[in-house]
Amino acid sequence: MIFATLEHILTHISFSIISIVIIIHLMNLLVYEIEELRNSLEKGMIATFSSITGFLVTRWISSGHFPLSNLYESLIFLSWSLSIIHIIPYIRNYKNDLNAITAPSAIFTQGFATSGLSTEMHQPAILVPALQSQWLMMHVSMMLLSYAALLCGSLLSVALIVITFQKKIDFFLKNKNFLSLRKSFFFCDMEYLNEKGSLLKKTSFLSFKNFYKYQLIQHLDSWSYRVISLGFTFLTIGILSGAVWANEAWGSYWNWDPKETWAFITWTIFAIYLHTRKNSKLQDQVTNSAFVASIGFILIWICYFGINLLGIGFHSYGLFQ
Repeated sequence: MIFATLEHILTHISFSIISIVIIIHLMNLLVYEIEELRNSLEKGMIATFSSITGFLVTRWISSGHFPLSNLYESLIFLSWSLSIIHIIPYIRNYKNDLNAITAPSAIFTQGFATSGLSTEMHQPAILVPALQSQWLMMHVSMMLLSYAALLCGSLLSVALIVITFQKKIDFFLKNKNFLSLRKSFFFCDMEYLNEKGSLLKKTSFLSFKNFYKYQLIQHLDSWSYRVISLGFTFLTIGILSGAVWANEAWGSYWNWDPKETWAFITWTIFAIYLHTRKNSKLQDQVTNSAFVASIGFILIWICYFGINLLGIGFHSYGLFQ
């Protein structure tokens, strides 16, 4: 009873803190960028991480096993993983370009876990025999860490695509304006000469704007590549450890179970991303790799959540207990 009360308090504290963090982030983004608010945002995410860590430790002690046996626990762990990804750049004194992705993702996953699931799933349960293995912590934690990192990197790639296409649309519109100005030169020389001065004044602003967009695209691409590379490493470790566990539990390293198949497809897509991103011979490799990562974003949700909704395969137990 004490453990259940403590878990309830810690989950609501973490959810409340991260909700305040989102409000602070919106104020900092929409109203005015204040350094004190930015520091409060980072400290709030550290407090959220501490609260979720306290919940996981409490659940571990009360249940007697690592808390990754059902969907509720896995979502809380996913939120914990997103918090880690958020605070690592802050600890290493890097400019945190991930906060617009990690904070909303963490509040979404934790909000769904605490409010969108039945209360029966919130209670710790005894592990089924197939999950009573030392590989549970290794395999499932690596997979969820990979999901968190790959989701963040994929969302950064989606943002990169949006900004890139906006830039191309703006360039197209500028060309049309240039053509209309050139036509007006033949029909109305004086109007063109009067407008020429104002156009020259805007040149420096437009150049700065284009340079800022270029810098932003480069930052998004760099962070997306780093985070996806980290997630790909975790995914590889998770798949390999799962194969060893499968051999112990079912007598075969690979059974082409739906979960295994989609995990392999996801791994292949992000391997293609890394190859495309590093291949300098391909034209516009940044945009091409971002498209591949966007496809990976959909595959992660299919692999993590979609397969279990069907309730088929060896991995159908556990998540909806």
